[in-house]
Amino acid sequence: MPAPETLPHAPVLLDEIVELLAPRAGDVVVDCTFGAGGHARALADEIGPDGTYIAIDQDPDVKPLFAAFAQNSACAARFVRANFADALADLRAEGVRADVILMDLGLSSMQIDRPERGFSYSRQAPLDMRMDPSRPESAATLVATASEADLTRWMRDYGEERYARPIARGIVRRRAQAPITTTADLVEVVKSAVPTAALFGGGHPAKRVFQALRIVVNDELGVLEEGLEDAFAMLAPGGRLGVICFHSLEDRMVKRFMRDRVRGCICPPGMPVCGCGRSSAAAAITTKAVRPSADEQDVNARAHSARFRAVMRREAA
Repeated sequence: MPAPETLPHAPVLLDEIVELLAPRAGDVVVDCTFGAGGHARALADEIGPDGTYIAIDQDPDVKPLFAAFAQNSACAARFVRANFADALADLRAEGVRADVILMDLGLSSMQIDRPERGFSYSRQAPLDMRMDPSRPESAATLVATASEADLTRWMRDYGEERYARPIARGIVRRRAQAPITTTADLVEVVKSAVPTAALFGGGHPAKRVFQALRIVVNDELGVLEEGLEDAFAMLAPGGRLGVICFHSLEDRMVKRFMRDRVRGCICPPGMPVCGCGRSSAAAAITTKAVRPSADEQDVNARAHSARFRAVMRREAA
């Protein structure tokens, strides 16, 4: 692993996030996916020596990166190793109140660029995909044991893969002959299962399959659903929650969650008097998803699919 100070990392939408989440001197910031700390350095500069930065990450490889960040930051810093749903629940139980909470739901550079982690479909490696290596099931375990119906459903629902059924059938057929244990094994199955025309254009043919398996291995949507609830509940009045998404499933979930909290009365249109008594719990900071600029996308290709949304908890929420 490269030394923390030399690890390449380009934080997505950095300027926009600092501006929209507006961290102030003395704030408590919770970074739900610390990664290589790209956003952390900019946010920590804003909260200064009276602020507190709480970094969460389930990847053990992050610890030396956090240590380097903490050593060079003026603010108080704390690291919690866990998935952010569990960590936020624990912090909330401790009574922590946050002024800023950031979730960056993309894979970090160190996960993608280290072949042995098994996230990349373009490199030969063990088929792993666990963000936390202590999780019991790797992607190889899933493709070895899951039913054809489950494989089809995962690829269709989580990868939006149009050839989910033939790929699932190909996985089951292949594993009956020999185990699928590497990224190259899985890519070979995908390529042999989809029509020839699908191999050209539209990106790598295994991209959506790898996305689906990664989501299942790490329970990403379940963690996000739980984490959003606890994150919003942890916000101090006037606190800001921002989320960076990289695929449509996450973005739809975040958009729906934020819209429901911004929305007040839910009575049917035409009701002369509100009968539901519901008031808005949040104010929108972003009215639509914020996208990286063309310049940022040119410099950082991984920023292309990023979407950022943010809300502020109302004083009376």
